Amino acid sequence: MKILVTNSWIARHVEEIRGDFPAVEFVIPDADADMIAAAADAEVAFGSVTAELLAAAPRLKWVHAASAGVEWMPAELAATDIVVTNTRGAHASTIAEHGFGMLVYLARRFEDLRQAQRDKVWMRPPPQPTVALAGLTMGVIGLGNIGRAIAVRAHAFEMRVIAVDAHPVAQPEYVAELGLLDGLDDLLRRADVVAVAVPITDATRGMLSPERLALLKPGAYLLVLSRGGIVDEPALARMLRKGSLAGAGLDVTAVEPLPADSELWDTPNILISPHSSPVSARTNELVTTIMRRNLAHYLAGEPLDNVVDKKLGY
Repeated sequence: MKILVTNSWIARHVEEIRGDFPAVEFVIPDADADMIAAAADAEVAFGSVTAELLAAAPRLKWVHAASAGVEWMPAELAATDIVVTNTRGAHASTIAEHGFGMLVYLARRFEDLRQAQRDKVWMRPPPQPTVALAGLTMGVIGLGNIGRAIAVRAHAFEMRVIAVDAHPVAQPEYVAELGLLDGLDDLLRRADVVAVAVPITDATRGMLSPERLALLKPGAYLLVLSRGGIVDEPALARMLRKGSLAGAGLDVTAVEPLPADSELWDTPNILISPHSSPVSARTNELVTTIMRRNLAHYLAGEPLDNVVDKKLGY
């Protein structure tokens, strides 16, 4: 059986599992043309698949994404019987930790403290007020793996957690209130910190419009951790410049890499990281584990884990 590896960064995971599956041929093409040619007899693809690649792969039965998001999925793939799986869950804890790192950095004014250290100034008290997280309300948009990881950490920080999700899901004990997306506006009005943890789909694109962002409390913090395109970035930048929000942490943006001329770079009280929140040794280990386990299931004719609902896009 041939598995076509369509994203070069997945190669390191393949090298870790290759020895466990001696009967499987893993093909890692160097160029796009080589990939199209190799697709002709590929039964499985590890990585994203374009419409062009799909058309060249008549034997394809299974596509496994080494990411949680599958926004790359073309309509042509969604319309087939090809099974698509992802690695949801592998990135959750690292993304949540990264998000809280951003929040603590902003709330405790670490940027000012770091500059004072560079200037060798014992800056006490700090020139700007700092914020304690205990007692604040954390609003989580999307209570999937990432949302739950954020919520459990917020609870540990003695925050009150409220959340909304697109579907009825079980309410964890560390979440004080849980509703559906029709409660989003209420969440935005009440939360001191809002964490965006929904996938990017037709339903969520532009979800946090200028009108919805205007519902946020003065002095609230916004963390965007799942995908860009959910938050109206020009409106967010305007609010930060006016001082109507205390700060924002963006690990993802609508356009990546973020262009050098983007106004976000120079917007005050914003912390930008280059889609790096999922990156850790733990994430790599879990991505490899899911890949290895699912391939074993596939070869044994067993149901696969992490099957994506192609109509919903997650």
